[in-house]
Amino acid sequence: MDLFDVAAQERLQREAPLAARMRPRTLDEFVGQEAIVGPGRLLRRAIQADQLSSLIFYGPPGTGKTTLARVIANSTRSYFTTINAVLAGVKDIRAAIAQAQEQRKLYQRRTILFVDEVHRFNKAQQDALLPWVENGTIILIGATTENPYFSVNRALVSRSRVFQLKPLTNDDLRRIAQQALADQERGYGKLDVHLEEDALEHLVRVANGDARALLNAMELAVETTLPAENGTIDIDMAVAEESIQKRAVLYDKEGDYHFDTISAFIKSLRGSDPDAAMYWLAKMVYAGEDPRFLFRRMLIFAGEDVGLADPKALTVVTAAAAAFDRVGLPEGRFHLAEAALYLATAPKSNSAFAFFDALRAVEEEAAGEVPAHLQDGSRDKQKFGHGEGYLYPHAYQDHWVAQQYLPNGWQGVVFYQPGDLGYEGQIKATIARRREAQIAAMMEESEAHAEVLTFAPPQQKRERWLQRTISQRSAGLEKLRDEIFAEAKLQRNQLVLDLNAESGFLTWEAVRRTPEGGVWALAWQQKQGAALAELARQLPRLAQPVVLVARPPAMPLMGTLFDTLLGKSVLFQREDKQAFLAALAHWLRPGGRIVLAEPFPRRGQRLTQWMDLRLLPDTLVTKLLAAEETLYSDPADPRVNWGEAEMIAFCQGAGFRYCRATPFVHEMRWQLTPAQIDRWFHPALPPVRPTFADRLRAQLSADEVAQVETLFRRQLTNQAVHWHSSFLILSARVPA
Repeated sequence: MDLFDVAAQERLQREAPLAARMRPRTLDEFVGQEAIVGPGRLLRRAIQADQLSSLIFYGPPGTGKTTLARVIANSTRSYFTTINAVLAGVKDIRAAIAQAQEQRKLYQRRTILFVDEVHRFNKAQQDALLPWVENGTIILIGATTENPYFSVNRALVSRSRVFQLKPLTNDDLRRIAQQALADQERGYGKLDVHLEEDALEHLVRVANGDARALLNAMELAVETTLPAENGTIDIDMAVAEESIQKRAVLYDKEGDYHFDTISAFIKSLRGSDPDAAMYWLAKMVYAGEDPRFLFRRMLIFAGEDVGLADPKALTVVTAAAAAFDRVGLPEGRFHLAEAALYLATAPKSNSAFAFFDALRAVEEEAAGEVPAHLQDGSRDKQKFGHGEGYLYPHAYQDHWVAQQYLPNGWQGVVFYQPGDLGYEGQIKATIARRREAQIAAMMEESEAHAEVLTFAPPQQKRERWLQRTISQRSAGLEKLRDEIFAEAKLQRNQLVLDLNAESGFLTWEAVRRTPEGGVWALAWQQKQGAALAELARQLPRLAQPVVLVARPPAMPLMGTLFDTLLGKSVLFQREDKQAFLAALAHWLRPGGRIVLAEPFPRRGQRLTQWMDLRLLPDTLVTKLLAAEETLYSDPADPRVNWGEAEMIAFCQGAGFRYCRATPFVHEMRWQLTPAQIDRWFHPALPPVRPTFADRLRAQLSADEVAQVETLFRRQLTNQAVHWHSSFLILSARVPA
């Protein structure tokens, strides 16, 4: 190299673009990428120790890929050579390999080959390079803006360590700008350049993580701006806009404009205005907002404001964000727009706030214990009853069964309210009906879930709960409810009274069917009334039923007359059925209808129907069947001393017309436990009513009762049987 070559190189260095002149020469000058070249990081240690293996640098333009290669070239004792994959061919690769072989043979030096745009190599070029990388003749450093796992020969990638470089942060770009202004040798340190803060912020934002774009814009601004009389070169916002050829919008990423604009964007999505959403999105993208911040906000929006009205919204936005990470700008703007448009046009629901309602309840209320049947039964089920009675939903029809999941005392509390749009609109009715049927099936036994604190036989209430849930009673209740409303034929504007509301089993369906009318719910107990009122508060005010706590016929009606009276188990245990029906008739408008569903033991299940009675003597079988029938024919027992004909007579005697009594039978599974059989054959303490064994003793000897009990226990203990549950649906009208 002669003096003319040296002079030419020095002149070329002075006349090189600012971005080339300011290229860092050492790791200490390198700005950004702390995750891979920060103190103590693997790559930094490898460069400092000159112990490099093949590397591939992957990242968007201007993030320091070539700069890192130059830093390595300045730091290593190895021979360093470069080629550009756009311009080089197989011939150039072979020349570089021959040079590497010469360096090793003559000087015992390794060769580092830097290949810029390595993804541009075709298969032949990459195959020509591969054997020499594999045998260590050359150490490859490749730079690519494309994902190397898709664009670079897999064999090359497998023999290289891949480092992903991220766009530089705004702080990194500010440091680079300050270095360029301060450096007297390569930058503008010898000039009096005054770069206004807002102009610098504009250049930084628009550069979007690209140091080269920032330095090119700064160079253009400085070189094209005439100095003032005092020699100062002032770079203001107007000059910055011209230099980077992009107009600045009024947008401060840390101030009011940032928060106001993102707020306008989110509110436009919430208001389902796609045009406004596109405007605010474009403004933020143009101003240099980080697209990942926008995707983060849209992911939040998909859960908060769209929710289950369209469950696909979250999937669409997640996929768009992933696509953007793979594609980057500028093409990634398609994915930004697609996500925003989907959210703007999707049905909306904020029902996910149910979680925060539950969180507030947990914070404010006393903590509820986990019901015993939901507890982990793998440790102490035998002694403390943990997990006993849990019902596996997949074993039931529609993969659902009524079961207590909330803590004791929380029945009737509602957190989730599905909306009317989209997917939630499709499931809303199902959720409501299941919720009502479930509460109806467990209301009376809510306290039956107390944990078994000592090793003792199961308690009666707990056993009743177990039977109720295992028997799929909720499914039977739903069918019974459908029969009741089919008979009632409610009109949309009618006034309806639920005579025995309990948990709202009939109340909520009446509310749905009479949107222009009104519903009253009569709770016989204060606890039931409180639960009904809690559920009612979840409805719009005008749709809420009127909840009253009283036992009919003592009810403060305040002159209200109804079109329809509904009820379940209203007459069952009343001795004065006709008189009671006559009192109810006064609560109806002329022509009003009453529909009652009463348990109908006379048509119900007989326990002996489950038994194989051939194992008993014939004479004992005859006596057993006769004794059992006395359970269903006792003239003194108001629960069994009537049938269809008697109920129609009560109805007609009370002044009703068009009286009709229709049996309803539902078959369900029943799990017979030892405790259940105990209650059939041993009196309760204190006795409430005669047991099954008490009825048998009227006609059987003690020895015969013992034989029957032994057979029951042998054949039925822990057996699942089919139970026929019977109701009588009474329908009638008062005269018009």
